Amino acid sequence: MRIVVDEQLNPHDEAIIRDRLVAFNDQRIESAEGHIGILVKNDAGQTVGGLTAHWYYNWMFVEYLYLPEELRGSGTGTELLAEAERLARRHSLDGIWLDTYDFQARGFYEKLGFTVFGELPDYPVGHKRFFLQKRL
Repeated sequence: MRIVVDEQLNPHDEAIIRDRLVAFNDQRIESAEGHIGILVKNDAGQTVGGLTAHWYYNWMFVEYLYLPEELRGSGTGTELLAEAERLARRHSLDGIWLDTYDFQARGFYEKLGFTVFGELPDYPVGHKRFFLQKRL
């Protein structure tokens, strides 16, 4: 055996590591999984923003939430998270978690009932990354 540093990690090697770890975990924890997109489309049917999330281990993780500047403050973000919460409840999930930076939307998430459970200072340097949760 030897250790090899691969600074250009190929998808095959990444899949081996990920799949074997998931298989190890799945032997110990029973969990349903899902992956969703809740999209915001313009009149031409083009996606201009939205939310992506996946769930496993009975929690939903909001991967990305993006809205163009002209939709911020319009209630659209609140609607996106409300729809994610409805879906999480429909699947009997325990909660939703996500992360955000100090220059993003921490206050917005807190207004919707999310609470901070972790903070990573200087990521990136001079900023903070926050991890938030909302139990359902």
